[in-house]
Amino acid sequence: MSLFSKVVRAMRKIAPLELADQSWDNVGILVEPPYPSPKFNKVFLTIDLTPQVLEEALSDPKVGTIVSYHPPIFRAMKRLTQSDVKQDIVMKAIARGVGIYSPHTACDNCVNGVNDWLASGLGKGVVEPIIATENPPEGQENSGTGRLFVYDEPTSLGTVIARVKELTGLSHVRVATAEPHMQKGQDLIKTVAICAGSGSSVLNPVKADLYFSGEMGHHDVLAALAQDTSVILCEHSNTERGYLSAVLQPALQKALANESSEEGEAIEIIVSKLDKDPLQIV
Repeated sequence: MSLFSKVVRAMRKIAPLELADQSWDNVGILVEPPYPSPKFNKVFLTIDLTPQVLEEALSDPKVGTIVSYHPPIFRAMKRLTQSDVKQDIVMKAIARGVGIYSPHTACDNCVNGVNDWLASGLGKGVVEPIIATENPPEGQENSGTGRLFVYDEPTSLGTVIARVKELTGLSHVRVATAEPHMQKGQDLIKTVAICAGSGSSVLNPVKADLYFSGEMGHHDVLAALAQDTSVILCEHSNTERGYLSAVLQPALQKALANESSEEGEAIEIIVSKLDKDPLQIV
């Protein structure tokens, strides 16, 4: 069995594709290499598969599988040409025998997925899905879209902000402070609604003291403030990237611990060093 096939099997256990929002998302096998090398023993993790990140992956001849959280193939392709960035990425991967797999919203919604990772950095409290999965797969009983975090003890907004920075490794985040939270001693947060990436559609219907997401529209933030909800925004992929090293890398390494390459080498999981959010606060 090829390295790619082993990774696909492990990823489907970690983040079952039944949990993805397949009404719009494009998850699962995106590039299945027809001629994978038996020498491949490395799996490369990234949030976005940009040309620079692809070159980083292909510079290591042992990399045979790329797990790209965001799907690099999202819209239909009618031809494959080098002039199109996405098509060029696909062709270069195929030419090198490298497979591409994307878990995206399956990873968001699964137990111990991206949204659970975000909740894990907030402190002590109870977590539940905003929208629970109907008839979830075995072991995924607490899966679903978004997360609602309820603190055991109300916590100041300043403390929550500091914890978000620590979790994501960011020195700055964007904050919209609702009027009730503007005065010290009155800025206590009890409930946090969480959605990685772009959170407006998931968070807007939820009543909570705080919204925590990557990005939201201007008018969605104003609507939140009007209902006394503060907002923390970290930029889209900054709410996702830390999950790769903190959770997915060790989970995939454990799932593949008893596997090896076709030539008998141990499988290694590595995380991109060049992958980053395109927006930087300077």
